[in-house]
Amino acid sequence: MKIVHIITRMILGGAQENTLLTCEGLHKRGHEVVLITGPPLGPEGQLMDRAKAGGYGVIELDGLRRAINPVHDLPVYFKLKKIFAEIDPDIVHTHSAKAGVLGRWAGAARRKKDVQACCPTLEKFRAAQAAGCGRPRIIHTIHGLAFHPYQSALLNYPYIVIERSAAKYTDAFISVADAMTDEALAAGIGQKHQYTRIFSGLETETFLQEPSAEDTARIRRGHNIPSDALVIATVARLFNLKGHEYIIESARQLVPRHQELIWLFIGDGKLRDQLERQIAAYQLTNHFRLTGLVAPESVGPLLHASDILIHCSLREGLARALPQALLCGKAVISFDIDGAREVVINNKTGFLIPPQDVPALIEAQEKLINDDNLRRRLGNAGRERCRKEFDHELMVDRIERLYQSQAALLGPPK
Repeated sequence: MKIVHIITRMILGGAQENTLLTCEGLHKRGHEVVLITGPPLGPEGQLMDRAKAGGYGVIELDGLRRAINPVHDLPVYFKLKKIFAEIDPDIVHTHSAKAGVLGRWAGAARRKKDVQACCPTLEKFRAAQAAGCGRPRIIHTIHGLAFHPYQSALLNYPYIVIERSAAKYTDAFISVADAMTDEALAAGIGQKHQYTRIFSGLETETFLQEPSAEDTARIRRGHNIPSDALVIATVARLFNLKGHEYIIESARQLVPRHQELIWLFIGDGKLRDQLERQIAAYQLTNHFRLTGLVAPESVGPLLHASDILIHCSLREGLARALPQALLCGKAVISFDIDGAREVVINNKTGFLIPPQDVPALIEAQEKLINDDNLRRRLGNAGRERCRKEFDHELMVDRIERLYQSQAALLGPPK
């Protein structure tokens, strides 16, 4: 099949890693794959170099950027229509809010022309359109939603209206968690039969493979972490709604009782200076380590060098950090938001706590700090649960089967 993937920017992020692994997997299986993306702007790092080395087509559109701007967005829409006319794809698969809307609108315009070319009469054209026939088939993955409880209804409403509009041109939705399906349907986006949950795949072997004791000791030394410290890691951009401030507040109350603790923030972002000031104001500098930007292949070893993972994001489709840590055999603590409960099973693979509840966060950390057997039991159970379900090959299998079911509908009715 000819398959086009569209995403706003190939930075270091869950949606981008998902898209990259999907493109690589489909290309290896013999499909003709083209990735369309914008410039990888931002402090988060980029995956564009790996994408360009993947052997499939990569088209970078300078105007395809995260912020809404009609000056950029309208030309991108017309460029996408032109590209679709040249490639004539069987599948258009979109990711993220901006690229998802522009890509689906452009795909729908291309399909209308395809149906018109196959249907000589107005009656047949209307019948084909009503049946949803024609090329390309349009699929959208919901990694997260642009609307959420932490912004005003006034801002949420336009996003919901636009998503409802794009849903009319969507043949199938992939959601990375059932929670995303439920939230989208509650907002009137699509119909339940259109949705398929496919967990966002990982290169699981990079997390299952445990480094040697020497390598782990070297990693700890590299971040000035004492060998006898108990390390509580967080993998997230230093950004709004990622919840680092709750972790710092919990540390302020835990350190007087547990001098051995080190909190390790893995990632970078625009809030780094602000978070460092909060840490210093609480006189906790000796108990925090901020890695800054790290390569994706370094995340696994850093998690293996840690003892616990906590994730305090307030909005997330399904945070990749949770299965990543569990694959490393680490117990996890997460705010109970979005898809977290689909991988963090309370008291079995970790602890789920109410969002923004610092006392509950302190209590959950203290349980794991005081009981290394509990940490091992939860971590081992999580590893077995995630070993298969989050493998990227299984993700590509499921996506390919969805494409095949859609490809059967490419032609108009006879």
